[in-house]
Amino acid sequence: MPIDPTIAIGADLGEKTFSWSSSDVLLYHLGIGAGANPGDNLRPETLRYLHEGENLQVLPTFGVVAPTFHETDPPPLDLPGCDINLAQVVHGSQSISVHAPLPAEGTATLRTTLTDIWDKGKAAVIWQEGVATSATGTPLWTVRSSIFVRGEGGWGGDRGTSEPVNLPDRAPDAETTYAITPQQALLYRLCGDRNPLHSDPAFAKAAGFPAPILHGLCSYGIVLRELTDALLEGEAGKVGGFSAKFAGVVFPGETIAVRGWREEGRIIGSASVSGGERDGAPVLGDVVLTPA
Repeated sequence: MPIDPTIAIGADLGEKTFSWSSSDVLLYHLGIGAGANPGDNLRPETLRYLHEGENLQVLPTFGVVAPTFHETDPPPLDLPGCDINLAQVVHGSQSISVHAPLPAEGTATLRTTLTDIWDKGKAAVIWQEGVATSATGTPLWTVRSSIFVRGEGGWGGDRGTSEPVNLPDRAPDAETTYAITPQQALLYRLCGDRNPLHSDPAFAKAAGFPAPILHGLCSYGIVLRELTDALLEGEAGKVGGFSAKFAGVVFPGETIAVRGWREEGRIIGSASVSGGERDGAPVLGDVVLTPA
């Protein structure tokens, strides 16, 4: 069996020590669309994402990519008990919670565990959790993610549980759009994700897509940035956590519509394709921004 849950669940995936600089933060923010609108290069609120110095702020989603930011090979899938290949895999969900605003430069160690595997019949869902700590052992952030592995279910395992986030039956408190640039995926891949699904047309076609798709984590960062700007005065330090389910794909050249509601002390949202033949197609679901 390509996935052996008796080996995989609870496996220690080891630790990774990594460093980042303000240049990495600037590139990441460019990769998720900061500064893309006319006049953004003159707006102080936008330059807080894009100009080094004491005013530079870091969106928490940077913590998700920081450990692999300088990787140049496609992401490995050498998970204990899991014999799978990259073409089978799409990102399922992602969350991050931060213990304090992320610094613009630093060093941390990420320790990761494979926590669970769900059997969805025609697919498997593999969950990981990692905790990043400083050199002194202070927790900096916690990440939890899942990948959806097509064709690897059916062994009779636990199907797992889910608690969908229900959107309010009222107008959103904020509604924005962001136009994905033609080179968005090619820029974002410089943030450490060289999966050819996002750059190689032949690989994307073999995986069942008509063209390379945008990285799910790029959409994830875009949506957090849009919600932060619209509902938190553009203050990245006001974000304590962010989670979402990857509900569909986005192609470079399409537009993402982002909606957000203030609801019971948190911000919940949605993201979908706006306009064109795929108008309304889901991008992110179960979006929850937890204020700090």
